[in-house]
Amino acid sequence: MHIKVLGTGCAKCHSLLKNVKEAVADMKVDAVVEEVNDMKQIMHYPILMTPGLVIDEKLVSSGSVPNKDTLKTLINSALQGQKEG
Repeated sequence: MHIKVLGTGCAKCHSLLKNVKEAVADMKVDAVVEEVNDMKQIMHYPILMTPGLVIDEKLVSSGSVPNKDTLKTLINSALQGQKEG
């Protein structure tokens, strides 16, 4: 699993990155968590506001900082999609 936090380094972006890392650790998921700050890379996704959250190249959140429980739900959904696909 590859998770990207898209943002310009703002406080919300840092909060999202922290929450993602904690959720992944809590769930013991094998995931690479990457922070993407380059606007050219960020613009490859259909994002209007940062921070953005991309799981396995699918944008799942933008413009907000989901809490850890919401992040766990998003990660679980992505894991289920991997099993089905």
